[in-house]
Amino acid sequence: METPLSQLTRLAKEAVEHYVRRREVIAPPVDPAQSEMNERAGVFVSLKIKGRLRGCIGTFAPTTENAATEIIRNAIAAATQDPRFLPVTPGELDEITYSVDILSPPEKVNDVSELDCNKYGVIVSQGHRRGLLLPALEGVDTVEEQLKITKSKAGIHLEDNNVEILRFEVRRYK
Repeated sequence: METPLSQLTRLAKEAVEHYVRRREVIAPPVDPAQSEMNERAGVFVSLKIKGRLRGCIGTFAPTTENAATEIIRNAIAAATQDPRFLPVTPGELDEITYSVDILSPPEKVNDVSELDCNKYGVIVSQGHRRGLLLPALEGVDTVEEQLKITKSKAGIHLEDNNVEILRFEVRRYK
């Protein structure tokens, strides 16, 4: 029996490859036994080539009926809509490695001492500005770095501490 780890990343890979080659969105698998695919959750899909980021798109809260559909949508978006990169080409498909992060519901942080950059991802918001950073990212070794990057992504001044901070955990599948 296949593990959920390989099923989730395989679904992301199949979605990207099918879309890049045929411009068609695959249907989510129907497997009532696969509870992780059927739950509603925020999902991030990251694409890398030779260890370097090639695309990453996600949702911090569920926007579809289940994680399988969320993975398909976000995988295709990571490959084709990440504004930092050109769309993935068919020639790159064999080089891409995939990771899928299933997010827990965010919870409010009252003090930065409640954060751990290796355990928790963060969402920083101020008015309509919002930034998110996943946990346990290479090169992000302190909570201060994590908050600085997240504020920057949100367009919030780094010295501005009048922000709401939420934390979440992830189940990461590579």
